[in-house]
Amino acid sequence: MSLPDPLIRLIEQLQRLPGIGPKSAQRLAFHILKNTREDAERLVEAVRDVKERVTYCSICNNITDIDPCAFCISGDRDRHVICVVEEPQNVGAIEKTREFKGLYHVLMGALSPLQGIGPDDLKIKELLARVNNGVAEVILATNPNVEGEATAIYLARLLKPLGVRVTRIAMGVPVGSDLEYADEVTMHKAMEGRREV
Repeated sequence: MSLPDPLIRLIEQLQRLPGIGPKSAQRLAFHILKNTREDAERLVEAVRDVKERVTYCSICNNITDIDPCAFCISGDRDRHVICVVEEPQNVGAIEKTREFKGLYHVLMGALSPLQGIGPDDLKIKELLARVNNGVAEVILATNPNVEGEATAIYLARLLKPLGVRVTRIAMGVPVGSDLEYADEVTMHKAMEGRREV
């Protein structure tokens, strides 16, 4: 069956999304086609709003629609503790525990020489600048995989000479997984069992 060009373009664009293969992209495209024009307009509007209004916090690099983000401007957060994560979605996993009351720093990735990601590609300089402003502890909450462990070790070597306490989340989170998939109890135990690096 020959498909119209606009539908083919939509399928191609949907296929570029992570986790969406050719069949899923085609199902989504046909779903969008079948829905009302108003539903399609709402989807387009939501995508446009995300691109126009959501940005990264100028302090911690978390996603936000205000700059600085709600965590960085909150007077209720402990400014002496910074939890370092790889990606913005990791902040949500830690916040689900309702246990951590400090600030965050999002690296925007992890060290991965095989993918060409080195220290200069991450927000490490910004972290070091923040640590020099009275931070007592840095919690390294990078993913428990090869890249996350390498990043944690690298950061610990940079941070320890600054006189800050450097801890690593406990391995309550399964090795090889991503923080965004951890449940609240696992994440709580991981934060509770963090150790000195």
